[in-house]
Amino acid sequence: MSLSVHEQFLAHVERAERPVIILRHQATVDDFAAGFVIAQLLSKLQKPFDIVTSGGDIPKSLDFLKSPHKVRGDMPNIRKLTIKVDTTVAQIDELSYDKKDGELHIHLLPKTGAWEEKHVATSTDSYRYDLIIGIGAADYESFGTTFKRYGDFFFETPLINIDHSPDNEHFGSINVVDMNAVSSTEVCHDLLKRLDASFIDEEIATMILTGMIHKTRSFKSPNVSPKTLKTASNLIAQGARRDEIVQQLYKTRTVETLRLWGRALARLKSDKKHGLVSTMLTRQDFVHAGTDEGALETIIEELITSTPEAQIAAIFYEDTDHQIRVILHAERPHDAIYLGAPFNAMGTRALAALSIKETDIVKAEKKVMTHLRTKLSG
Repeated sequence: MSLSVHEQFLAHVERAERPVIILRHQATVDDFAAGFVIAQLLSKLQKPFDIVTSGGDIPKSLDFLKSPHKVRGDMPNIRKLTIKVDTTVAQIDELSYDKKDGELHIHLLPKTGAWEEKHVATSTDSYRYDLIIGIGAADYESFGTTFKRYGDFFFETPLINIDHSPDNEHFGSINVVDMNAVSSTEVCHDLLKRLDASFIDEEIATMILTGMIHKTRSFKSPNVSPKTLKTASNLIAQGARRDEIVQQLYKTRTVETLRLWGRALARLKSDKKHGLVSTMLTRQDFVHAGTDEGALETIIEELITSTPEAQIAAIFYEDTDHQIRVILHAERPHDAIYLGAPFNAMGTRALAALSIKETDIVKAEKKVMTHLRTKLSG
């Protein structure tokens, strides 16, 4: 008798010596909360692990979850390369190295004799991690620069794919994907419930409910089902701190974030014909507001909430290196990745990050918006 997906998940996790949880590029509150849920499970199973994501820090609105888990922007020391030299041929008298044109040159000077290429060999250790648990990624590319940098690792390592997107390509060794769920945290809830309901303590229940509330905009999205509401009710009964979640997600806005939202609102543009809204933020806007790019998730949420008639929402901004970036949100049936494809779009169908090869933010906005109007008209 074959194992269920949930049993396969547990078998892989129990067999792993060191898993890594990788969130999709530009991870959302739901992605982080789902990652924390899996991290709590791994802690209960006494597994060492790391959490990794590219392109975003933990939202400040999640500080109340008191997660002890650090989220890394990269995977450190993923694999060791060993260079072996046959010292029976010649003894090493001097070792030095230098870097040139992106290459590391290692120089060995023998005491006597000489080496040939056949006397030198290389080998690699096994990877630092032996299991990937992916959160919120529809495909490999959704992991962004983490996948681009470590492609071989992804292809050579078992991967558990946890997601709720209808666009998920089921690319994992095990696919814990539920298209009827409203969030990745709801998928995690169903997973833990089937494995062992006792795993869901007050803290995990709070993490799950946080992701569900944020993803559904307080259960106002059209995909909320009776099952979703029942799950939320059960989570509250299990100790999920609903009032604190709502307070932290929606009623706690720093003065700095409000200042930045004010600047975004002042430049808001609406194109009702194409269902587009957009705004821009310069590097000076961040400086004057006294905040950083971590506030952008709140800004895009406010933009979506404030313009429910819009199908596409875009925020243009200058990063710390004065590069032009865009956060592009798309409502169904539109696809943010497809619409932003000419601008190196990374993310999901609903939310993508774009990079613009343009130093002038006004010109960048014109270029991208013209492209979007052309696509939407076609």
